[in-house]
Amino acid sequence: MQPTDAALISQICGQDEAAFATLFARYQSAMTRHIDKTVRDSAVTEDLVQELFLRVWTRAEQWDSRGSVKAWLYRIGTNLALNHLRSVRRRPQQPLQTTPNPLPKENWNDDDEYEIPAWMIDDAAARPDTTVVDADQRRRFWETVNTLPAEKRDILHMVYAAEMDLQSVADQLAIPTGTVKSRLYHSKRQLAGRLDSYGVEW
Repeated sequence: MQPTDAALISQICGQDEAAFATLFARYQSAMTRHIDKTVRDSAVTEDLVQELFLRVWTRAEQWDSRGSVKAWLYRIGTNLALNHLRSVRRRPQQPLQTTPNPLPKENWNDDDEYEIPAWMIDDAAARPDTTVVDADQRRRFWETVNTLPAEKRDILHMVYAAEMDLQSVADQLAIPTGTVKSRLYHSKRQLAGRLDSYGVEW
C-alpha cells in the first residue's frame, strides 16, 4: 500500500530522504506542467520545480494539515511562477513578451475592455520615435500593477505577462472563470484610474 501524501510530509519533516523521493516522483511531472503554463520557459520551469521541492524538503512543517498536500504544492508552484514574472518585469532591459497574433476575442469575454493596448505590443518593429514612449508606458504600467493588492496584481500578471487565457487562469487559481472575469474587470478599473495620473491611456 502506497503511503499517503500526509504520511510522506510527516516523514519529510524528520528528514526522511526516501519519503521525499517518493513525493517528488509522485508530483514532479504535474508541477512541471503547472509551472510551465505560466512561465513558458522550460529552463526556468525546471529551476522553479527544483526550488519548489527544495522548499518542501526544508519547510515541510509549513503544510497545513487542514488542506491537501497537492493543493499546497500547487500553491507554492503558482507563487514561484508569479514571483518569477514579477522579477522579469522589474528588469528595465527585459522587453515585454507578447504573442505575434492577438489573443482570440472569445478569451476576452467579447468585450473591448479586455483588448491589449497598442503600446504593450513588442516594439521590435516600432518606429524609433515611438519606442521610447512605449517603453516608458510599459514601465509605468508594471510599476503600477505591482502597487495593487496581490489578488488583483496576480490576475494582471497572468493575463498580460504570461498571456494566459481566462480559462487557464481559472484552472491555475482553482476558481470559476466568472470570478476571474470579475476580478480582471475590477483590477483594470482600479489600474486605469492610477495610470490616468501618469497620462497613460488604457
